[in-house]
Amino acid sequence: MKLLIIGSKGFIGQHLLDFYRQQIDKDVWGCDVNADFEDSKYILMDNSNSDFESVFRNNYFDACINCSGAASVPESLKNPSRDFYLNTFNVFNLLNNIRIFSPSCKFLNLSSAAVYGNPTTLPISENASLDPMSPYGYHKVMAENICKEFKEFYKIEACTVRIFSAYGNSLKKQLFWDVYKKSKDSNCMEFFGTGKETRDFIHISDVVQAIDLILQNSSFDVDCYNIANGKEIEIKTAIEHLLKHLGWQGEFKFNNHNREGDPLYWCADISKIKKLGYAQKVKIEDGLKDYSEWLKELD
Repeated sequence: MKLLIIGSKGFIGQHLLDFYRQQIDKDVWGCDVNADFEDSKYILMDNSNSDFESVFRNNYFDACINCSGAASVPESLKNPSRDFYLNTFNVFNLLNNIRIFSPSCKFLNLSSAAVYGNPTTLPISENASLDPMSPYGYHKVMAENICKEFKEFYKIEACTVRIFSAYGNSLKKQLFWDVYKKSKDSNCMEFFGTGKETRDFIHISDVVQAIDLILQNSSFDVDCYNIANGKEIEIKTAIEHLLKHLGWQGEFKFNNHNREGDPLYWCADISKIKKLGYAQKVKIEDGLKDYSEWLKELD
């Protein structure tokens, strides 16, 4: 299989690239906006004008995993046009060039649990109504609909994965990175919310495991899969786990103000990926211990 990973320099993309390049039956190519003069199977894109025509006109791929795009709810509120370009327009552009130059290429698009918004019932199944709370969530919904458009009208095989709260080594954003950065500067920290809000955390190695199972087994008939562990964990508890491993001595509190665009509670129904053979391999306590050791190496 000749596989293309768009966004191969990002958090999930890099881990997928490393995973698939260990498999001798796959010819794996990366593609991103950061220069890489050592990787002979890497396609450099223009950050201001993603020319996917040159990618698909000059190469044949059996499958394409799109890990590119913005991944910040607050930034999408500040700059919705940039978020739309990266998370929606680029998906259309990718699929349109697949349609023209490589119509047999399967397309796996990374979406987000943000499409669900603030769910009224838990766990959230893939059939739940979509009610995003941010431009980021809306743009991910649009991207999912673009996949449906190209399947319906042009028979492009596509599927979508809705990733919940992924974490792990090399992640330099979101909750756990924020905790680490604040712990470096103070012995007293403050966070949004009450601490009782919940997330469904999944370690990056389990994200990779789930995506690989989907790549192998999905019908690519615009299937949609939750990627999570089906376990609801309070934010306060998750922070305590990380700080324990960091050896931080101090106090932290919550300001009782919800950040705009953030849901209160998340827990996924993962019965679909379980049927494909998914099983959690990394417990959050172990994953955060490993992440803390990686963070300490940065000091």
